Amino acid sequence: MAQPPSTMPPPQFLLEMFQKLDKDHSGSITANELQSALSNGTWTPFNPETVRLMLNMFDKSNKGTISFEDFGALWKYIVDWQNCFRSFDKDNSGNIDKNELRAALQTFGYNLNDATVVTMLQKFDRLGKGTVLFDDFIQCCIMLNNLTTAFRQFDTDQDGVVTLHYEQFVGLVFSIK
Repeated sequence: MAQPPSTMPPPQFLLEMFQKLDKDHSGSITANELQSALSNGTWTPFNPETVRLMLNMFDKSNKGTISFEDFGALWKYIVDWQNCFRSFDKDNSGNIDKNELRAALQTFGYNLNDATVVTMLQKFDRLGKGTVLFDDFIQCCIMLNNLTTAFRQFDTDQDGVVTLHYEQFVGLVFSIK
């Protein structure tokens, strides 16, 4: 079972963390600054695409950076994902296998068949070990959510079936951030 969402840390803690991350003292955090601070538990850099997706979600000014005002929400978001990941990593291996991924997706309301879960696992298995790391798990879930949101624009009767022209499909896929 997923753990409850985390609470927001004290403002002074957030300010100190923000200032540590803001290496160039610009008053905002870039994708590179954020990536250097994040860890997926494998001593490898956090997936740059995951960093980009998260930055886009919290970049209210559309400048490609995070201001201090947006930083607290991003911090909480990452901690909540960390808790979620740990709750599904049943064997505490630091990664999620096919069965753990399926359980996570089902908990989120996605009842996908085995072939789809395997395809997703292969897509987000950066190391080729049949598992998904923390940062790739976040990316997988964000992309699935974005695809679902985009699909629902065309699935007006919510039956899980749509008819699209090719150009609509291309527009749908390329419109996803």
